Amino acid sequence: MIKIEEKLFQNRYRVDEGRPHIQISDPQVCANDCKTQSCTFACPAACYAKDEGGGVVLTTDGCLECGTCRVICSEYRNVDWSYPRGGHGILFKFG
Repeated sequence: MIKIEEKLFQNRYRVDEGRPHIQISDPQVCANDCKTQSCTFACPAACYAKDEGGGVVLTTDGCLECGTCRVICSEYRNVDWSYPRGGHGILFKFG
């Protein structure tokens, strides 16, 4: 049985240095207002993680561009997302 991590490893991600396609709009909202921080366990690529200060850290490398974070953060709308520039972002190996 193949694990999801092994399948995700097959994909490649072209980083657009200095131009992330996704950002946390206001980190203070994550730290002070959002009690569940659902993005930290809902993101299939594990791009979101809790930090020591109670906030959330986003690492865009490896983002699957699926939109889960935008859906899960509908209460605060604290995710600023746009399509990556052409030639950047996720490169799916198997379609």
